[in-house]
Amino acid sequence: MDQRMGLRERKKERTRETIAATAIRLFLDKGFDQVSITEIAQAAEVSRRTLFAYFPTKEDLVLHRFADHESEAARVVRARPAGQPPLEALRAALLDALAHRDPNTGLCDDPEVMAFLRMILDTEGLATRLTRYMARGTDALAEALREAGVDPLAARLVAAQVIVVQRELTVMNQECLAGGASADDRYPEAVRATERAFDLLRDGLGQHG
Repeated sequence: MDQRMGLRERKKERTRETIAATAIRLFLDKGFDQVSITEIAQAAEVSRRTLFAYFPTKEDLVLHRFADHESEAARVVRARPAGQPPLEALRAALLDALAHRDPNTGLCDDPEVMAFLRMILDTEGLATRLTRYMARGTDALAEALREAGVDPLAARLVAAQVIVVQRELTVMNQECLAGGASADDRYPEAVRATERAFDLLRDGLGQHG
């Protein structure tokens, strides 16, 4: 029984990945708004009903790639070494992601990744939906901070600031790469910007306020 369940789940995951990969290929080729659900289903060789069983909305076909990252900041806080402040754990995690050219940092100059991220920013419906992921990420991080002993108000405010700062750093990196810089060219400045941003989060705005 367990083996059959395992096979069934792997088949479902393959179907899900096939649908998503087909949709993203069509979106990048033609534009998000120019591709219909029917066209995606036909290209992926599934029914519309099957497609909607995996992805309730057209936007989900794109943004499911962000689902695993929705609570990433919260996971970093919960998994940090004993005695390490939450902000320092988040700083270290982002610096590590930059070093590995994680697409979610905006510091990845793979042409397909850049086109994918540009499509999201340039498509109103996708950009709007992405803000919902950010909101849920804020909720998750605030909860992790409360678990770490931060009072509820501070936890909420810190979480909101961290998520927005991470988003802005990503956009800055994306804009530099879109302007022609390579990821390697941008990397030193991306590190400096990240360090400066987390210094401000740690120390407050001070004279900058």
